[in-house]
Amino acid sequence: MRGAIRHNRHGRRDALMLCLAFEHGLRVSELVGLRWSAVDLMTHELRVTRAKGSLDGTHPLQGDTVRALKRYQRESGRATGLVFVNERGAPVSADGFRRLLHRLSERVLGLKWHPHALRHACGVHLINQGVDLRTVQLYLGHANIQSTVAYTALTGRQFERLSF
Repeated sequence: MRGAIRHNRHGRRDALMLCLAFEHGLRVSELVGLRWSAVDLMTHELRVTRAKGSLDGTHPLQGDTVRALKRYQRESGRATGLVFVNERGAPVSADGFRRLLHRLSERVLGLKWHPHALRHACGVHLINQGVDLRTVQLYLGHANIQSTVAYTALTGRQFERLSF
């Protein structure tokens, strides 16, 4: 999906938004509210301020993401304020990102994805990679471990050790 997004008018920005939403399990409000002050390109860290009473945290940024952020920062000519703005300098809205993801997912996958599906995909991906539940809980900012446990039902991992 990431490659297909680059063909639109704001492809680099939109691909970066998609990448950050998935890699860091960001809610759409957290994504569109992301500020450059939360991005440390020297230490490769992202300070995530969670919404809905979730726990804030600091996440490592992957090399490809750091390079994309640096390129986007250079091309946009902005290193302060909100990370994601439109051509008029106004914030990208939550609805705008939802519409973008709906169009893209329908074109690539044949169905409309909601942005929160990226957060769920992040949690399932981490569990499939063998990351323990407490770490996934902290990474996603869940105050209650039961919110994290729900992702295990989506993985199929609970059946791996069964033999017939």
